[in-house]
Amino acid sequence: MSGTILVYGGNGGVGRSCAQALAARGYRPYLVARDEARLAEAARALDTGYSVADVTDPEAIARATRDAAGTDGLAGLVYAVGSINLKPLAKLTAQDVEADFRLNALGAALAVQAALAPFRQAGGASVVLFSTVAARQGFAAHASVAMAKGAVQGLTLALAAELAPKVRVNCIAPSLMDTPLASPLTGNQAMASAIAGMHAIPRIGEAKDAGALAAFLISEEASWITGQTIGVDGGRSTLRTKG
Repeated sequence: MSGTILVYGGNGGVGRSCAQALAARGYRPYLVARDEARLAEAARALDTGYSVADVTDPEAIARATRDAAGTDGLAGLVYAVGSINLKPLAKLTAQDVEADFRLNALGAALAVQAALAPFRQAGGASVVLFSTVAARQGFAAHASVAMAKGAVQGLTLALAAELAPKVRVNCIAPSLMDTPLASPLTGNQAMASAIAGMHAIPRIGEAKDAGALAAFLISEEASWITGQTIGVDGGRSTLRTKG
């Protein structure tokens, strides 16, 4: 396997695990995020390039895409960017909802849009987006993030149809994972243990659980898989092992 994979959110958590798994398969991950210090450290560890960019800025996305693509184009894209904005509906503001949508859904659409020409340049590509178990199951205080990530699942289907057969598009929907983003939840041991017990496989997820699947979906081993949202959730989206 070879080729450059543009990894948004590659400076930590799930995005970094995706980049590591891709590198292990022989791809060259190119990292994009806002935090330059963490981004530079992650890029050094993988001996790869990076661009500092805000995914809500179309011009920044365009620059990062050009820098990543170079003269060979892009073999794929992973958009591992997200938010966990947990508020009941009564406390959500229009700004909360708009910010979650722009970061999770609009950012993903703009990232893929900017990469279309580099995908053609490479002769085809694979895209992996990220949703959440909360877009399939109803959880209290998840209205904003579930709405935004539900839009990502719709985007996955639309793009998989529109870009076939040259570009495959799939989505990963994790449950709670032990990442910096989720630290307000996982950092409380009692809360983390209670949430772990809600899963058929009773533990909190790890970033590498999603990273391994993302690298597989990018690879040629998944060449007949497109338009899918796949749960990495310990069975939480589909299984009940207790009454």
